[in-house]
Amino acid sequence: MNYDEKLIEDAVLALLAAFSSDKGNTWKGFDFEIMNRLHEQGFISDPVNRNKSVWLTEEGLERGRQLAGRLFGGSGSNPES
Repeated sequence: MNYDEKLIEDAVLALLAAFSSDKGNTWKGFDFEIMNRLHEQGFISDPVNRNKSVWLTEEGLERGRQLAGRLFGGSGSNPES
């Protein structure tokens, strides 16, 4: 699926700002507590490991793609999902 790149950029910038310090310093990864909650909900593999990546579960991949289509549009997206 092709997503609207500008909407993705805006979402990443919003996430960076949401987790930044008052002066604007921010971690370039995602918040550990959020990653743990996504794991507890069964959407991703255990984020506590030596790898720099996680795996989306089948349910997580499906839900993530639905959300991406709704948030970022693009060809083939289904805003009704």
